[in-house]
Amino acid sequence: MRREHQFGGHWTEDKLSRLGKYLNAFTTIFTRHPRASKLTTMYVDAFAGTGYRNSANDEKSTLSLFEDDDARAFQKGSAHIALETEPPFDQYLFIDETPEHTHELQSLRQQFPAKAQQISVIQEEANSFLARWCSATNWRTNRAVVFLDPYGMEVEWSTIEALAATKTIDLWILFPLGQAVNRLLIRNRPPKGAWANRLTRFFGTDEWSQAFYHPPKQGTLFETEGHLEKEADFDRIGKFFVSRLEAVFEKVAQNPLPLRNSRNVPIYLLCFAASNPKGAPTAVKIASHILRG
Repeated sequence: MRREHQFGGHWTEDKLSRLGKYLNAFTTIFTRHPRASKLTTMYVDAFAGTGYRNSANDEKSTLSLFEDDDARAFQKGSAHIALETEPPFDQYLFIDETPEHTHELQSLRQQFPAKAQQISVIQEEANSFLARWCSATNWRTNRAVVFLDPYGMEVEWSTIEALAATKTIDLWILFPLGQAVNRLLIRNRPPKGAWANRLTRFFGTDEWSQAFYHPPKQGTLFETEGHLEKEADFDRIGKFFVSRLEAVFEKVAQNPLPLRNSRNVPIYLLCFAASNPKGAPTAVKIASHILRG
């Protein structure tokens, strides 16, 4: 019997509920429209975890330096939400590089026997798999919803670019606003070295430094030339990430949803972007409504 431990709160259910609403809208559209119904639909969960909202199998060794119990709760349940979606997707891809997690994900075939043949479980680093998958898939006949639900800053900007370049993928992504990014943005100067490099790889540009740091508004007795200090709150950081998505996707929802921990701190933003030039306006309209609701 699987042992479970409880953590999280209403925000966990909120994330899963909104994702589920979009997946239902997506598959309904592709089922009801004759031309769209000829396309193969895929759901891709790139950081699938165990597939369960409550599980004793999320080992700390897989989590980021900045992980806490509140953040860990966000990693549960999306695989089940997708498999419960009706009308169903044609294919389901669940990706996780942890052997214990993929072992649990394999059990989904027994729990959803009617969809067993449509489920693929991949044990691999998500960025590597997605780059290869985007390149190898025939996007003339396939459409996908990709859910990037990372523990921290594991998603590379090159992955986001590859997803956008397909011109067919709808992307839901949890941006680690307070969970990781804000913690790297130290107050008295821009981070340097490995932290700076990580932010640049994550945003796909070094412009984060100019966006988040400015000369002090008032001089200090010990001020030195070139001194910069942080001038970025959660709102500014989130808007910068949305602007980065807009640089590569056809259309992006302008109302990402802050997901807050038990101390009311926004640790993630639930964001949506659509890459299909024809379908993006409708997709973003639906997602924006779901994010507001």
